[in-house]
Amino acid sequence: MGEILRPFFILASLAILASHISEVTATTMTMYNRCSHPVWPGIQPSAGKPILARGGFKLLPNKAYKLSLPAGWSGRVWGRHGCSFDASGHGRCATGDCGGALFCNGIGGTPPATLAEITLGSDQDFYDVSLVDGYNLAISITPFRGKGKCSYAGCVSDLNTMCPVGLQVKSHDKRQVVACKSACAAFNSPRYCCTGTFGNPQSCKPTAYSRIFKTACPKAYSYAYDDPTSIATCTGSSYLLTFCPHH
Repeated sequence: MGEILRPFFILASLAILASHISEVTATTMTMYNRCSHPVWPGIQPSAGKPILARGGFKLLPNKAYKLSLPAGWSGRVWGRHGCSFDASGHGRCATGDCGGALFCNGIGGTPPATLAEITLGSDQDFYDVSLVDGYNLAISITPFRGKGKCSYAGCVSDLNTMCPVGLQVKSHDKRQVVACKSACAAFNSPRYCCTGTFGNPQSCKPTAYSRIFKTACPKAYSYAYDDPTSIATCTGSSYLLTFCPHH
């Protein structure tokens, strides 16, 4: 009797082992809200990649949401703030709004918004935190269980407290700065946007505004042609994306 059952136990053991291996190797991104207020993460896939979690949801303070990332997935994540939605998911956000919808469904966020960008590769992943579209919330990306340099990426400082007057986005009551525009969005100049004759790394250099961003957040992209060290790499990792990591 034992001989007949043995192949079954071998197959069952292999199945358990296979599921455990796939669980270990599957890439996850855990979003954690350390802010003192709710954050509505927005998720936009790159062209041809699947929409995850309907593109957005509400994340309460000190809560986490674990997302499985398909192999080869790439896209961006940002935090929306000051949102209000009705029962049908229609409303608006003070920052990072995606067409007035709770579920972004592939639509990007309205700048200014801090972006976390990630591309999963077969050999290594690439990820960064970008202030090229401006800033609204502090974000960090911390890899774990990966191989390689696997450095931390992020903008931990609260740029809203040091945002130059010309870049400030204020709340409806005008009492507080809720976001900080990029110089490109504020002034629409080729010099700040790295367009036209400034459309290459040789001619588009840091400006007084991008230097403020870079000094405050050295581990984040401050303008289009920022130092390549702003991109981090890791192999076989999962990721923790934290909103308001400074809290």
